[in-house]
Amino acid sequence: MLKWFDMPPVWLAGGLALAWMQAAHFSMGLDFGGAWSDLVGGLLVGGGIVLTLLAAAEFRRHRTTIVPHREPERLIQSGIFARSRNPIYLGDALILAGLILKWDAVLSLPLVPIFVWAIEKRFILPEEDRLRRKFRVDFARYCEKTRRWA
Repeated sequence: MLKWFDMPPVWLAGGLALAWMQAAHFSMGLDFGGAWSDLVGGLLVGGGIVLTLLAAAEFRRHRTTIVPHREPERLIQSGIFARSRNPIYLGDALILAGLILKWDAVLSLPLVPIFVWAIEKRFILPEEDRLRRKFRVDFARYCEKTRRWA
């Protein structure tokens, strides 16, 4: 049961909760300066949602697990995965950055690189180790042609 709490959406929710609390209770009068942050924030959130949905559709189409701690059945290299090895994590980072902008949570901006670092260490590197062991040459070729955080 505890491993279900160690999932990327929970990490994202934690980052969002911290950013919202900072904006609501500790703004210190700081803001990003108006409507541009709402527009850019909305675009980032929308882009993050689109990336996540495209990736989820590929997982479903290939009938393999989307759960980070499980053994994958197939190596997905099509669709959005032809552009990015980690579109869901990239989408999560975009959602976090976008909501920080929309909420004027200026002091929470460091949460974005912290989130990216934590996700990479906690999920991406172990996932890639499993993929490397299972798919060997195919995964090595995939890594050569597709960037991680693209």
